[in-house]
Amino acid sequence: MAQQITKYICSECGHVTTTKTGKCPSCNSWGTFEILPEVSSSNKNSSAKKNLPNIKIINALEVKTPRRISTGIEEFDRVLGGGLVPGSVILIGGQPGIGKSTLLLQAAGSVAKNYNVPVLYISGEESDAQVALRASRINTASENLFLYSGSELEDALINLENNNFAFFVLDSVQAMSADNNSGWVGTVTQVRAVAQRVIDTAREKKIPAVMIGHITKDGKIAGPMMLEHMVDTVLNFSGEGYSAYRMLRAVKNRYGSTDELGIFEMLEDGLKPVTDKSGLYWNREDSAVPGVAMTIALEGNTPLAAEIQTLAAKTIFPYPRRTSRGIELNRFQLLTAVIDRRCRISTLSHDLYINVAGGLTLQDPSADLPACAAIASALKNVSLQSGTCWLGEVGLAGEVRPVTRIDLRLKEAARLGFHTAVVSSREQIKFSGIKIIRVSHIDEALAGLIVANSTQSR
Repeated sequence: MAQQITKYICSECGHVTTTKTGKCPSCNSWGTFEILPEVSSSNKNSSAKKNLPNIKIINALEVKTPRRISTGIEEFDRVLGGGLVPGSVILIGGQPGIGKSTLLLQAAGSVAKNYNVPVLYISGEESDAQVALRASRINTASENLFLYSGSELEDALINLENNNFAFFVLDSVQAMSADNNSGWVGTVTQVRAVAQRVIDTAREKKIPAVMIGHITKDGKIAGPMMLEHMVDTVLNFSGEGYSAYRMLRAVKNRYGSTDELGIFEMLEDGLKPVTDKSGLYWNREDSAVPGVAMTIALEGNTPLAAEIQTLAAKTIFPYPRRTSRGIELNRFQLLTAVIDRRCRISTLSHDLYINVAGGLTLQDPSADLPACAAIASALKNVSLQSGTCWLGEVGLAGEVRPVTRIDLRLKEAARLGFHTAVVSSREQIKFSGIKIIRVSHIDEALAGLIVANSTQSR
């Protein structure tokens, strides 16, 4: 009789080996190997004899739009796609102290008050007194908001059997332990087991669940990589340590878009949604300064006024410096090369620095045209026309391409007081509340505006 060989599987990546080692050769994770259960031949034969489940025609399936539960926080609902979906599981990650617990405690209290239904908040990291103190400070305490403090997941979830809870929060997935699973709290095995138990409970009870997750120094959610695949929605809650503003983005969302951005301000009484988001990144100064250009960027369906600043200084190095913040450095260098080659504006004798005011990071291609305008304005030391916003993508040939949702951008520009917009000549525009200057090439845009201003300055 042949000796049975024990196999091991990596809980991170699924790599199978016959030798248990400390480090997985596939994903380089440590301490992730577990014994792979063997399936006997008799079980294989018996399972093969079973009738296969019936397949179904997709067109014949009856699909109902899920009735969402509003968290009472407009920015939170918008990022989720309209609210909480019954049976869905959401994972929210962020730096320690960024406000994850505060945001979810506010949401839990709001659901409990607005819907007059019981909500369970499970805290594996803080005591009853600490959570109660925070709830009192942010004014979310309610007779329908229940709290469980402890690290035993089964003891917490058994409360869902005796009460008709409409929503529950787990804070955090790395602080809880699941029964019948080996390993310390926070290990890969425990995190995966806890998440699976929460998912099973949420789907069985048809109630939404939100889990808080720690992040690593690389900004990724701690635990197995499959954790993000297991849940329905993954949210990233971020912010700078020196700023009171917090940003909520959807990294994954099975029930909505991943392009939305929610912005909050951390105050003494909790997180408050920011209504005028453009004011965060624009100082609304009317005086024109060389090297400054304005644009209207899109974050999901939210238009934001962005101020792009460029500084040009004579270089003392053989190779001029290029420093960028808020715009990808490679993209900045590409646009600089386009200006040098297509517009005959020399950039080789200057160090160039570009910055998006307010700490905003722009991924939107519409930032190409204003960035080019700001670079040229800084090199010429001539201000651009005040009250003008620039909207366009720039190609390597110097052509100005259309951008998405142009009418939405122009409406926001008009609301903020801009009177002129420089756009691609191929744009299809319906909005008529602002003066439109159409350009087909970057050389045309820069020559027409900078020369005019230069003449006026003399």
